[in-house]
Amino acid sequence: MTHAIFQKHSDLCLLKVGETRFASYVIMTTRICKVKSFLEKMVMDDEWKNYKGDKGIEAKTREIKSFIMNDEKWDNIDYFLKFTEPIVDMLRDADLNGPKLHLIYDMWDSMIEKLKKIIFEHEGEDLISGQSNFFDSIHGVLVARWNKSNTPLHCMAHSLVPKYYHQSWLQGENGIQRVAPNEDLEIASNRIKCFQRYFDSNQMKQVSLEYGKFCSMNGYFGEPHVIDAMEYEDPFSWWGNHGVSIPLLQQLAYKLLTQLVSFSCCERNWSTYSMIHNIKRNKLATSRAEDLVFVHYNLRLLSRKKEKYINGPSKYWDVGGDQFEVEDTINNLTELSIDEPQLEGVVFDEEFEDLEDVEEDAEE
Repeated sequence: MTHAIFQKHSDLCLLKVGETRFASYVIMTTRICKVKSFLEKMVMDDEWKNYKGDKGIEAKTREIKSFIMNDEKWDNIDYFLKFTEPIVDMLRDADLNGPKLHLIYDMWDSMIEKLKKIIFEHEGEDLISGQSNFFDSIHGVLVARWNKSNTPLHCMAHSLVPKYYHQSWLQGENGIQRVAPNEDLEIASNRIKCFQRYFDSNQMKQVSLEYGKFCSMNGYFGEPHVIDAMEYEDPFSWWGNHGVSIPLLQQLAYKLLTQLVSFSCCERNWSTYSMIHNIKRNKLATSRAEDLVFVHYNLRLLSRKKEKYINGPSKYWDVGGDQFEVEDTINNLTELSIDEPQLEGVVFDEEFEDLEDVEEDAEE
């Protein structure tokens, strides 16, 4: 009955997202904010007032109405979404299918700065000298998570991004001076760990000299056009154009600057496996199931290189079939994260039909 009253006023449905879904609480709360006006109309509806239902329902309806019409509650919800936005944005960005290893360390610092600014402004504290117990609590949780997942490779990759040595980046925002990677103790110690593990004793001497030339901008790296390129050029491209004189560091940069940080590929494989090996197909041998997953996943990758994947009736077939229309501006699925907001609530029924075709091809 309550659902019927709500649907009278809203075309949007409330979401109930599984806890295993990325940022499930944030997704559900965002949807609640979108339907705020419809919820208010619902509790003011005559049918809501007259709804009795089972024993105890009347008290429950009054409680829900009191909550929905309470502006202070909605202000708290808005604040929750505001201070979690930098965290969710960073996680979504890291979840994209693209090289992100070299950006994570800076993304982390930027996220903390944005979060601190939002909380301090809300509490009326000075950004430099102020104190906030709420921020300290959140910061503690984030630091614990960072320490759990951080590796020396994050710092090593961060050290190989030319932009982080350029004056425009070091000046920072809001007058807060940033520190170059070679002047940061944590980054420097982790970089040395990577050097020691990756290079032998003879190569260590050479790579240390190469990094010294790179970070201090000596010789060729002090040329104006090389320094200018640090600001605007893609890191991978910069190393290809200017790193020939430091070959050991250049080869290391090639490897680290192309690394992903997301488990999205694994997640998609697990999802594919769960559709292939289910209750109805529980007699499949492990080797057969692995072969089907391999074929299905690689068919997806191959299909994305074809023109009909972007245009035509079967475009973006592995995203949502005919039930989901992707914006014309999005022509590359590497730009879509596994938890892209546009995909929330989409049902992937067409996927099962494609899966049957894949299994038939694999058996043939």
